[in-house]
Amino acid sequence: MMKRFLMIVSLLFCFMVPNAGAAIATFDDLMLASDSSWNGSDGSGAFKSGETYFSNNYTAAWGSWDGWAYSNTTNMTTPGPANQYSAITGGGSTGSANYGIAYVGWASNPNLTFDVTGENFNTTISGMYVTNTTFAALSMLNGDSFAKKFGGVSGDDEDWFKLSVTGITIDGSAPFQEFYLADYRFADNSEDYIVNEWEWVDLSGLGDVVGLEFSLSSSDVGAYGMNTPAYFAIDDLNGSPVPVPGAIWLMASGLVGLAGLRRRKG
Repeated sequence: MMKRFLMIVSLLFCFMVPNAGAAIATFDDLMLASDSSWNGSDGSGAFKSGETYFSNNYTAAWGSWDGWAYSNTTNMTTPGPANQYSAITGGGSTGSANYGIAYVGWASNPNLTFDVTGENFNTTISGMYVTNTTFAALSMLNGDSFAKKFGGVSGDDEDWFKLSVTGITIDGSAPFQEFYLADYRFADNSEDYIVNEWEWVDLSGLGDVVGLEFSLSSSDVGAYGMNTPAYFAIDDLNGSPVPVPGAIWLMASGLVGLAGLRRRKG
């Protein structure tokens, strides 16, 4: 019985392997000093993790950037733009050090493309882990000089912060997936949330794509656009969701039970 159980659990993990079309972008194949980040100041204009190219725009005259950066900083408590490279989790999605940071600038949205060979030069992406940056999360939680405290003074304001992922396709279609990084629209205020853990976003429904484009929107807007800090963090693009241990046990136990039932019927 135990041998059969272990075999079934092994098979379950086999079905959880990532998409073979493009390697997982873990950001851990990028060199960084401890507690540091890369923002494109070297003028390279992009970086590659796994088989994914991440675009970056750096303006030397202003020392500013937009698009993609990567980081291993761990500051979960300091508010403001000086802490723009930290994920609110303090580390990567699976306990790793590195992760990606996206900043949606004025001119363009962050995008990425895949270095995939084949007849169609496209691939289906399983999904990715996302979370808030410390800068964005604390701004929404407490408010700051530019952005409001989500929920307002009463806690009843129906605020939200949304990530939209659009597939870049050969045929020009634009399939998309949305994910709320914060949502205060519930009738019961106790259900309001700001994402502060790594959450899996399934992108398989986008189908075959040659790249992805990311945009952010918020209920908090002013004369010059969105007031909420336009940042989010990403990890393990095209990886696999980490299963809940209890769920694995229940799945495997159920299959073992079915196997036993089959033996009794036979």
